[in-house]
Amino acid sequence: MNLDKIASEALRLNPRERAVLAEAIWESLEDPYFIPNDMSEKEALALAKQREKEIEQGDAVPLSHKELMDRLRK
Repeated sequence: MNLDKIASEALRLNPRERAVLAEAIWESLEDPYFIPNDMSEKEALALAKQREKEIEQGDAVPLSHKELMDRLRK
């Protein structure tokens, strides 16, 4: 079954069933913002500041929620 067929079928569910399905799918995804447990708070803050600097300098481009989800689906 392809994605279009699954989406079409899912949209036929009632709102509660769609919400339950959406939650189950969401929970099955790996967290794209996962920070390893062995990273200290200081290291995490340094990483966040570095990422912010990269964005401000144009070395990195932030993604919208839609872009992130599109990439995760691939």
